[in-house]
Amino acid sequence: MVTQAEKGAAFYKLHERNTAFIIPNPWDIGTARLLAYLGFEALATTSAGYAFSVGQKDSTIGRRETMEHAGAIVSATELPVSADLESGFGDTPEIVAETIQLAAEAGLVGGSIEDVSGRVDCVVYELGHAADRVRAAAETARRFPFRFTLTARAENYIVGKPDLNDTLKRLQAYQEAGADVLYAPGLSRKEDIAAVVSAVDRPVNVVMGLQGVQLSLAELSAIGVRRVSVGSALSRAALGAFLRAAQEMRDQGTFTFAEKAVAYRDINAMFT
Repeated sequence: MVTQAEKGAAFYKLHERNTAFIIPNPWDIGTARLLAYLGFEALATTSAGYAFSVGQKDSTIGRRETMEHAGAIVSATELPVSADLESGFGDTPEIVAETIQLAAEAGLVGGSIEDVSGRVDCVVYELGHAADRVRAAAETARRFPFRFTLTARAENYIVGKPDLNDTLKRLQAYQEAGADVLYAPGLSRKEDIAAVVSAVDRPVNVVMGLQGVQLSLAELSAIGVRRVSVGSALSRAALGAFLRAAQEMRDQGTFTFAEKAVAYRDINAMFT
């Protein structure tokens, strides 16, 4: 049995390499075990992927259910697991600190905090307040008897405010507030990603799998990115295959989709 302290140390060390690593995003126990089987070294939850799997829209899952889901992913393998903690499930630094505490109790060794007030009619927090939220999360994480890797997210590009200068200022402020990893999802240009890497002295996470963004792990690593996640992309890829198969049956009455399905014997063996 790998302890939480061992997982925390191993996860943090992944960010100290000279090359980037991929942290894929399972959405249930089965996909977590498959990713571990394939040899990935750490996992991260996806709020959207999980929400879709239970028939809900993203950002409609509450904190209690999110922690239960995170705990299930943690229990699925012995890999380190970081969680998508959205905006921390509240506006105040105190609530964010509580969320980090609950994350640790769920067995997680990392988590990310966004700087917006949720996903519905979301507002990007004023910079000082956003930094205070990160600081509260970092102070809580530093009290744990294991290494908890805190990721701070600047959401400008995701919410339709592609302001690179403001994004850089935010990431720098979150670095000073104690974040271990910095992340600005939605960046699509190689030059903008390079600008983020150059502006901070913490490991930078980049999300791939968004439409229109095609950079390889080698390319990202060459510009200094240290971690690459895929958000809900794996779950959407699976759902895309499911919908195409269902539409073929409905519209054509044929079943050619099964030719590309993983063999029953193979998938069954992976869960042995």
